[in-house]
Order: sequence, then C-alpha cells, then structure tokens
Amino acid sequence: MSTHVLGRLAAPIAGVTSTFKYAVIAAVAFVTPVGAVPVVPNFSSGQLTQTTTSRSVISESIVSEDYATGWQYTVSGTGISLDGASIEPSAIINTNTTAASGITTKWTGLDVQNKPNWTLTQPGGSFQFQSSYSGPGLQNRTTITRTIETDTTIESVSVFSQ
Repeated sequence: MSTHVLGRLAAPIAGVTSTFKYAVIAAVAFVTPVGAVPVVPNFSSGQLTQTTTSRSVISESIVSEDYATGWQYTVSGTGISLDGASIEPSAIINTNTTAASGITTKWTGLDVQNKPNWTLTQPGGSFQFQSSYSGPGLQNRTTITRTIETDTTIESVSVFSQ
C-alpha cells in the first residue's frame, strides 16, 4: 500500500497510537472473496429403517330393549265357570318411564283390579284352573359392553446406493 492511502485511512482514527493504525489497515488488506464448494456424499450405499407404532382403544356399550305393546290374558281349566257377562277384562292405559334408558312409553294393559271372576261349578268337586297375564312394557334388556384394543406397528425399510 502506498503511504498516501495509509495516510488517508489513518486520518479518521486520530488520537490512536500509530501501531494500531497499521493493524487496522493490514486487516482490511487481507480480505478475499469466498466461493461455495459443492458437497459430494462420501458413501456408496445405505439403509434407512423407520418404525411407527400406534395403539387404539375403543370402548363401547350396546343396550337393546324389547318392549311388548299389548297384553295377553289366558284362562283355562275344568270345573269352573264365569261369574259375569264378559270373559274379556276391561283395559286401562298406562304410561311408564323406564329408568335405565329414560324412554317414556304408553300402552294399554289389563285392569287387574277388574278382571273376570271365576268360580267352581261344583263346590268341593275336582277342578283345574290356570290364569296367566303378560302385560305390556319392557320384556327384555340386553347389555353388551366390550373393549377393542388394536396395536399397529409399521416398519419401513429404504435401501439406496450410488
């Protein structure tokens, strides 16, 4: 570098010792441009293994309810007779809410307080009498509770070479 350039660069740094002036100038003089160098892989082959694991848990509850919407009244026997005009009992309408499902239902059922009255045809004689009543409402409730657990593992292998 010429002393003329040196004097011009050193001028703004007045008050600094002259040794330091020359160090700053020397650092600026050695800056060189930098270029990019391509990166070339240094391998001939390889293998990449990836494993993915997942777990799924499904819990479910299935409730099935069977309802009868009417009623059935059956009488059979021997040595008995009907006390009254009609063998068919009077019916009443019932409203019921099933606590288990919260379903409100309405149906017609037998008025068991006013069903027909049967008597023996020969008091003290042999007889057979059977009376059955099947009313409306919940007849059957089935609950199925199950848990389905699924474990899945996927393994992926990639093999590569140059």
